[in-house]
Amino acid sequence: MDSKPKTLVIIPALNEEASIAHVITTTRQYVPHADIVVVNDGSSDRTAELAAACGALVLDLPYNVGIGASVQTGFIFAAQQGYDVVVRSDGDGQHESRDLCRLIETLQSGDADVVIGTRFIENRGYQASVPRRIGILILARLISAIIGQPITDPTSGFAAFNRPAIRLFARVYPHDYPEPEALVVAHRAGLRIREIPVTMKPRYGGRSSITSLRSIYYMIKVTLAILIGLLRPPALLDSET
Repeated sequence: MDSKPKTLVIIPALNEEASIAHVITTTRQYVPHADIVVVNDGSSDRTAELAAACGALVLDLPYNVGIGASVQTGFIFAAQQGYDVVVRSDGDGQHESRDLCRLIETLQSGDADVVIGTRFIENRGYQASVPRRIGILILARLISAIIGQPITDPTSGFAAFNRPAIRLFARVYPHDYPEPEALVVAHRAGLRIREIPVTMKPRYGGRSSITSLRSIYYMIKVTLAILIGLLRPPALLDSET
C-alpha cells in the first residue's frame, strides 16, 4: 500500500525560461510521486510553454501579480484539490531538489506544520551580499522575538506545509513580503514552525532582480509591514471538512 501523502510542488515563475525545465526535471527525479504546478506570473518569455512541455500543470495569471499572489494561487489550487502536503520551491534552480525529500520527511514526522529550508544553520557555501545578509539577520531577530523561537532564514522560499497550513494560506497569504510575514501569520494562527538546513546554489539561468540597494529597501519595508500586521487580529485556522 502506498503511504505517500498527496503532494503538490508549487513553483511560482516569472520569465524563467532558462531554468524552468531543469527545475521541473530535477523535482520529478527526487519526488516522483508529487504533482507539479507552475504558477506563471505573467511571463513574457516561454516559461509557460516549456513548463507544460515538461509535464507540469501550468496556472497562467493574466498579468504580473507578484510573488505573494502567485504562491497563494498555488495554495488555493492545493486546498481545492485536497493535497496533504505542499512544497513551495522557486523557478530559478537555486534550490537543491534532493532537499525536497528532507522537507517532506520532516513535515511527516508530525513535529511541525510548516518546515522552512534555511541556508544559515549550517555553512553549505551560500554567499550573500553584505547588505542582504545584514537585512536577513535583522529580520530573523525581529521575527524570532515575535514568535518566541529562533528563526535564521525568514526570507527562504523553500518550505513544506501540511493541510492546516495549506488551508490557512489559501485564505490568508501576504502579498507584499510573503516569506517573513507568512511566518508571523502562521505563528499567530497556532501553527508549529521548524527550520532544517538546505543547500542553496547559484541561479541555473537568468538574472536576479535583487540588488544591494533593493535589499536595504526591502528590509525596511518588510519590518514596517510586520509591525503593522501585528495590530490586526490573527487569522484563525478553519476546521477540517
